[in-house]
Amino acid sequence: MSLDTRSTAELAKELEGPIAVFGAGGFIGANLVRDLVAVRGDVYAITHQSATPWRLVDVPSAAIVKCNINNAADVRNIFQTFKFRTVLYFATYGGYSKQTDVSLIYQTNVMGLLHTLLAAEESGVSAFVHAGSQSEYGLNCSGSREDWELNPNSHYSASKIAASYILKLWGKQKKLPCINLRLYSAFGPWEEPDRLIPKLVECGLEGSYPPFVDPDISRDFVYVSDVVRASLLAALRGVHSARGESLNIGSGIKTTIRQVAAAARHEFGLNSDPTWGNMSNRSWDLKDWYGDPSKARDVMGWQSAVSFKDGLHAMAEWYRSRPDIPTVTQPSPVSAPCRISAIIACYKDGQAIPIMYERLKKVFTSMRVDHEIIFVNDASPDNTAEVAGKIAAGDPRVLVIEHSRNFGSQNAFLSGMTVSTGDAVVLMDGDLQDPPELIPEFFTKWREGFEVVYGRRVEREASRPMRLAYKAFYRLFRFMAEITVPLDAGDFSLIDRKVVNQMLLLPETDQFLRGLRAWVGFRQTGVDYKRPERMFGVSTNNLRRNFRWARKGIFSFSYAPLEFLLLGGMALIGISILAVIGTLVVWILDPNIPRGLTTIVSLILGFGGLQLSAIAIVGEYVGKILDETKKRPKFIVRSITHGSQHIATSSALQAFTEERRQLR
Repeated sequence: MSLDTRSTAELAKELEGPIAVFGAGGFIGANLVRDLVAVRGDVYAITHQSATPWRLVDVPSAAIVKCNINNAADVRNIFQTFKFRTVLYFATYGGYSKQTDVSLIYQTNVMGLLHTLLAAEESGVSAFVHAGSQSEYGLNCSGSREDWELNPNSHYSASKIAASYILKLWGKQKKLPCINLRLYSAFGPWEEPDRLIPKLVECGLEGSYPPFVDPDISRDFVYVSDVVRASLLAALRGVHSARGESLNIGSGIKTTIRQVAAAARHEFGLNSDPTWGNMSNRSWDLKDWYGDPSKARDVMGWQSAVSFKDGLHAMAEWYRSRPDIPTVTQPSPVSAPCRISAIIACYKDGQAIPIMYERLKKVFTSMRVDHEIIFVNDASPDNTAEVAGKIAAGDPRVLVIEHSRNFGSQNAFLSGMTVSTGDAVVLMDGDLQDPPELIPEFFTKWREGFEVVYGRRVEREASRPMRLAYKAFYRLFRFMAEITVPLDAGDFSLIDRKVVNQMLLLPETDQFLRGLRAWVGFRQTGVDYKRPERMFGVSTNNLRRNFRWARKGIFSFSYAPLEFLLLGGMALIGISILAVIGTLVVWILDPNIPRGLTTIVSLILGFGGLQLSAIAIVGEYVGKILDETKKRPKFIVRSITHGSQHIATSSALQAFTEERRQLR
C-alpha cells in the first residue's frame, strides 16, 4: 500500500465520533487528546486520576472524564453515557521501572482492557485501537516481526502478550474492529521527565549529559507525532484490513546510546565527552530492541517520518517554549488534590436545579478542577427527581440520590458526603440562595491551608424582622454554645476530605452540621457574601421551623439552659427566703395587716411557670437522649442514579457506596 500523506488534522476529522482516549493522562494519550481537540469537539480524555493530570491542565475540563477501568460498572457507564464510536486505548501500567505492583500490572493491562472491550462490544464501536508494546517480543526483540514467537521476560511483557491475544479473539472471532499497535521507544513533548530523552534535553540545555548506560545498547526511537498518526490510521484503516492483528510501530532503525549522545552533542553544542556506565541497566533490559515496521506500511500506509535527530531538536524547542514543564529537578505537582464534590440538598427545587447545574459547570470549568455534582432529593413532592435524573443521564459527573422520605437538609448533606469522592466537598442548598460563583474563593482559601471555609452571610435579602431574627439567633447561639461558633455562617461551605471523614464518623443521630463543623476543629475561615432571596417558589422555612432550628442548635451544643434553670431556681429560693423574712418582720410590726390573695396567686403562677419551663428544657435533653438510644439511621436511600445506572436494590446500593468509598 502506498504511504498515506494526509495530515494529522485531516485524519482526525475523518474519525467517527464521539472519540474516547483512554489513558489520556499519559504521555502518548495526552498528545493524542491535544491533536484531536484542536480540530473537533467530541473528544473525551479518559483518566483514572482524581486530580487533573499535569499534561491536561490546559485541556477543557468538559473534555476530561474520570473513569476507573478496573471497575466494570464505571466503564460501562461512560460508554452508555457518551456513546463512543472510536476508542483509542492507551491505558497501561508497568512500562516504567518505578511501576512494580505485579497485581496492578495484570489488573490494569488485562482486566481493565477486558472491561473496556466488553463495553465497546455492547456499544458497537466502529474502531478500537489498543496500544501494545515492543515488550511483547520479550527475548525475541532484535529486528522483531509480527509473526515471531512472543517470549516474555517480565510481568509487563506477559500482561501485554495476554492483551494482544484478547484483542485477537475479539477481532477474529467476535468481529470487533480492533487492532493492537506494538509501540517501540516513543519520545516527544509531555514525556515523563525522568525518562532518557527528557533528561537528555534537560541536561543538554544546561550544558551537560545525563547518566548513561552501556553505549552499545540500542533502541528503536519513534517520535510521538508518528505514533499519533499511526493511531489515527489504525482507526481508519487498520481495524478493517488487519482486524484483531498486531502491528509494529517504530522507525525500524537501531539507534545506540552512543548515537543518542552524539545527537545531543550536536543539538546542544556540548564540548565534553559523556561518561558511560554511570547508570545501571534495568533488570529486564535487553541490548538491542528494535523492530520491523514494514507490515504497518503494507496494511495502512504508515511509516515513521521524523528522524531521531529531528525529533530531539523538536523536543528541545518545545522545552525552551515551555519553562513551566516539570523536570527531574522540579517534578510535576500532580499530587495536589483538586477534585471537588458539590453536594446539593434539594426540596421543591425542580425549577432551580438546571440553573444550579449550569452555574456549577461554568464555575468548575473556569477553575479547571475535576469535579462531581451530587443532587440529594429529600423526597421532594415536585419534579426534582425527574429534572435531576435527566441531567445525570447526560453527564457522568452527576449523581442523584433519592431518599425514601424527607429526612431534612442536614441528613441530605450527610447522605451526599457518604458517597462523595472529592478531596473536598461543597455543601449547598438547591434553591440558589448559595451562589456557586463563591466556590473559587472557597477553593483559594482551601489551597492556602484552611480545612474548612464557610460562607458568612453579612447581608441577606429578606424582611427586616427576619434579618434581625437570624442575627439574634447566631449571636445567642454563639453566646450559649460550649464551642466557638462563627457568626452568620450557614451550611454553605467547603470542607476538606479529612474533616468530612471525621464528621461521618460521629455517631449521633440528630446532627446540626454547622455546629459539628465548628466542633471538629481544624483551620477554619469565612468568606463574606450577600445571601439572595429564593429564586423560585416560597421558602420552606417559617417561624415554627426556624424556632425548631434554634432549639436544635442550642440543645445540641449547650448546657446553658440547664445552668439558667439552676441559677433561676437559686434566685427564686433567695427571693422566697427574703419574702419570708419580710413577712415575719411586717407581721411582728403589725399583726393585723391582711394577707393578700394576689401575692399567693402570683407566687403560684411564677413557680408553676418556672417548673413547667424546667420540665420542658429537661425534656428536650431527655428527648435527644431517647433519639440517640434508638440508633435509627440518619437517612434511608431509596435509589441512586449515576449516568445510565439506576441503582435501587439493597445489595446494589451497598456495593455502590462501598465502591465510592474505595475511590476516595
